[in-house]
Amino acid sequence: MKRYKDLSPSPRIILTPGPVEVDPRVSRALSYPMLGQFDPEFTALMNETMQMLRELFRTSNRWAFPVDGTSRSGLEAVLTGLIEPGDRVLVPIFGRFGYLLAEIAERCGAEVVTIETEWGTVFDPGEVIDAIDRLKPDLIAIVHGETSTGRMQPLEAIGRACRERELLLIVDAVATIGGVPVETDAWQLDAVIGGTQKCLSVPSGMSPITYNDRVEAKLMRRKRIEKGIQPDGYIEKDPSLFIRSNYLDLTQLQDYWSPQRLNHHTEATAMLYGLREGLRLVLEEGLEERFARHRLHERALVAGLEAMGLTRYGDDSCKMPVVTCVCIPSNVDGEAVRSQLLADFGIEIASSFGPLKGQIWRIGTMGYSCRKSNILLGLAALEAVLPLHGASIVPGAAISAALVIYAEGAKPDA
Repeated sequence: MKRYKDLSPSPRIILTPGPVEVDPRVSRALSYPMLGQFDPEFTALMNETMQMLRELFRTSNRWAFPVDGTSRSGLEAVLTGLIEPGDRVLVPIFGRFGYLLAEIAERCGAEVVTIETEWGTVFDPGEVIDAIDRLKPDLIAIVHGETSTGRMQPLEAIGRACRERELLLIVDAVATIGGVPVETDAWQLDAVIGGTQKCLSVPSGMSPITYNDRVEAKLMRRKRIEKGIQPDGYIEKDPSLFIRSNYLDLTQLQDYWSPQRLNHHTEATAMLYGLREGLRLVLEEGLEERFARHRLHERALVAGLEAMGLTRYGDDSCKMPVVTCVCIPSNVDGEAVRSQLLADFGIEIASSFGPLKGQIWRIGTMGYSCRKSNILLGLAALEAVLPLHGASIVPGAAISAALVIYAEGAKPDA
């Protein structure tokens, strides 16, 4: 019989836009004893998790809970629940994950209309509002933080315009929740989808979501149609209007997360432990303090990269604080540099997609990975490796520049 080795993954410093390093306290929580999903002790943890998610999303929404599955499960649950065949869905695209929203909407039977802007930029909110008035969509789906380009879309004016026009606005905040402000209520966002594996520093496997009464009303209308019930009495069922997924049916998930606890699926017990602990750590740190920590380490990283002579990609006015995109020098093999960083230093940075493949590196400073030691080690490793691949840099300049930022008295490392 073949014998398999004990599992022993190599330790890594993960400086990608996700997944990131898991906080050790979250790893510990994942190992706790199992509870039954209807054990009062466990349902109390579910209730606490919902309340912590409301604080994270900055909302008073009744519905704030995780969908079991990776971040895409949350996106699909919301889009599948809200898009009826034939609905016109507007997707403003400024990177790879806008195309993903469009693809999911198309699979839901939507008439998808898109507007696009140059990668490395975002939309002026007025452009999106003009497109809404011109294209007359039934709902809008948009990415908040686009990790493929490192850009972040302003949403407040778009949210206000959608509310004035009684349109639903769905926001992919997978890469931003827990790292930068996501103001669900203040920006009038109807549904927001987050991820665990980025700024929350929890393993991939859950997708926290929140949505308001406007969204719930549409979900429940579809549920009544599925049962053949309308306010004016019984009607023939119209299968084309049913929510097509069982597992991702938000009306059933509402029943599961409500006080009724109607059985829908077996909850991912250990993952809920991990999410609850990750949320507890976020709130213990304080949202404003956490956002400031991410901005501090971003400034140190950027100062080091500039001192090294590397050029950043994209429009700085809309840069994500948690992702920094770096242009690969024209005479340097970007993949060879990434490989050596991983092999010799145990440090992982990311490449990119589509038209940016081979053109930029993406360096994530998210959650638990976003700390002083990682920034300094990452810069030092780049300083050591780049000259071996033909880049001309000033030795030591990057570390010195980053240390100046830290010495300027920003708050201690978290």
